[in-house]
Amino acid sequence: MDNVSSHKHFILNGFSELGALRPVLFIPFSIMFIVSLFANSLLIYIIISQRSLHSPMYILIAGMAFVDLSLPVFIVPNMLLSFLFDWREISLIGCLVQMNFIHLAGSFQSTLLVWMALDRYFAICQPLYYHERMALPRFLKFVIPLVIRNVFIVLLVGALAGKLSFCLRNMINNCFCEHMALVELACGSTAINSLVGLMFLFLVIVVDFLIITTSYIIIFSSMLRSRTSGVKALHTCVTHLVIVSTSLTIVLITSLSYRIRNYLPASIQVFLTIMKSLFPGCFNPIIYGIRTKEIRQMPFDFISQKCKFSYI
Repeated sequence: MDNVSSHKHFILNGFSELGALRPVLFIPFSIMFIVSLFANSLLIYIIISQRSLHSPMYILIAGMAFVDLSLPVFIVPNMLLSFLFDWREISLIGCLVQMNFIHLAGSFQSTLLVWMALDRYFAICQPLYYHERMALPRFLKFVIPLVIRNVFIVLLVGALAGKLSFCLRNMINNCFCEHMALVELACGSTAINSLVGLMFLFLVIVVDFLIITTSYIIIFSSMLRSRTSGVKALHTCVTHLVIVSTSLTIVLITSLSYRIRNYLPASIQVFLTIMKSLFPGCFNPIIYGIRTKEIRQMPFDFISQKCKFSYI
């Protein structure tokens, strides 16, 4: 095996079944990319520019918008160029960097949902101590361990993948690099890589989901005990619950698509993995805008102020 050269470049072969129709994909994905850029940039600008929104809940929303903005920026431009000009080749280093960034962004999406759940828990179950609990020194006690966890696991996954030899094939059936898609091309044993991949899913996705679930069990129990304020409290949680449900559904569907890929067309599996990275960036800002009155009203106030000054 030592005499077999390892591939240093790979071909991103997603949607190759479409043949001459593949460039048409540029149109829908570019529209989604533009919507994601505009919506998340606007959301971040509104929260930064309005001092009334400089509270922990809105800062967390801005953090989620930043992650939803950065993930497509690192993936979609290269994918769109591939659709237009058939540029499919990527180096091993480029593939590892892209893979690490995708997993790091994905882990922080999950972690931000945890922080939002904790914010709602303190706001509803301990309202008198909310500002004390969410003060920066105390909040960092929740933030730092999860940040260290995310960075450590992602770097471990990337380092182990970089040590593999790729002497079988160099065709990745996707439009960007993912961990399992890359590991499947390796020759030799990949048991440790699969184990670390499962560890990533458990320590990040499963643990974060359990924390979120526990938080909302306590929140709903508190709502049932105080019926008078329960409706108002529920209203503040609906936005977060919609985001959590949507994110979890996308992750589950994508994970299941890898398990039943023999029963799914390859193009559908590729489409699902792209949606996992691109859809939240389009969907989340719309939900925040619809469900959050302060955010929904800010663009109209901004436009009305500009119009007022233009007439002076």
